This record gives sequence, structure tokens and C-alpha cells, in this order.
Amino acid sequence: MTPWDGTPQWERDAAGAVYAQVRQFVEVSGGRAARLSREQEGRFVALCWTAQMYKHFEEPKPGYVADRAELPGWQRETDADIFEAVETALRTAAD
Repeated sequence: MTPWDGTPQWERDAAGAVYAQVRQFVEVSGGRAARLSREQEGRFVALCWTAQMYKHFEEPKPGYVADRAELPGWQRETDADIFEAVETALRTAAD
């Protein structure tokens, strides 16, 4: 794990964009995104990340743009955790 301050700028930008996409998705769903399965949540994050990799790299590494089914289990779980963390933060901020 690299501390945030040591993370390359492109990666911080990509993470910020994914956060914004998840936030907007949750908001425009009117709170109904909570009904998604963990698999669906993780898939959404993975697709957002893949789009960012194509934005930042002309020829991204295959592992950066691999289909969700090809990702290791820890990465699939992390993607779902990211979605849930954003969703929880939004719910907490609204309270």
C-alpha cells in the first residue's frame, strides 16, 4: 500500500473520478442503489476504473482493464467495498 501523498497524480485523479461517478450514481438512483447486489456494486466500480485507465493510458496494462471476472477475489471485494463506502458516506452526510 502506498500512502495517498505518495500515490501518482494520475491514480489520485482516477480515484477521484470513480468516487464522483459512484456518488452521482447513488444520488440519481434516489437511494435505490442500496438494492444492488454486492456483485453489481463491484462491477460498477470496476467499469468506472477501467474507463479511467483508458483515459490516462493509451495502452493500459492488461491487468488495469481486465474484465471483472478476471480480477482476483481481493480486487472484486475491494471494488464492492469502495461502492459501499461511498454510499455509506453519502447516507451519513445526509443524516
